[in-house]
Amino acid sequence: MTDRQHLRSDYAHFQPITTRWHDNDVYGHVNNVTYYSFFDSAVNTYLIEVGGLDIHDGAVVGFVVSSSCDYFASIAFPDRIEIGLRVGKLGNSSVQYELAVFKAGEDEACAAGRFVHVFVDRESNRPVSIPDGLRKALSDLLVG
Repeated sequence: MTDRQHLRSDYAHFQPITTRWHDNDVYGHVNNVTYYSFFDSAVNTYLIEVGGLDIHDGAVVGFVVSSSCDYFASIAFPDRIEIGLRVGKLGNSSVQYELAVFKAGEDEACAAGRFVHVFVDRESNRPVSIPDGLRKALSDLLVG
């Protein structure tokens, strides 16, 4: 991620998330580790709903192999947020997602992160080519 501002217009897809009471930490804001859960939920919802990923019985699963997040402003329950999603890199068996957390209706991100999925065969845990349906869904989010 760069140090530049992350704007809503930079992202191709948005997943609404409702913060929960237990997301807040003792400092009264959403704890930093919870952002990774938001990212994971946004990506997997997209992969299931748009890409047709079968998380229960499909031959292919995605393993997170790298992740990071930068924080710019706090969020707290009961904030309504949206996770902006785009694809920065799309390889044969891997994809790098770029994500941002926006308060509903706001243009500037409160946080921005990335993570990398490697798609593997469910049985062998060996990398495989991204299936066509998932590749199409991910290509639709590819930037640049």
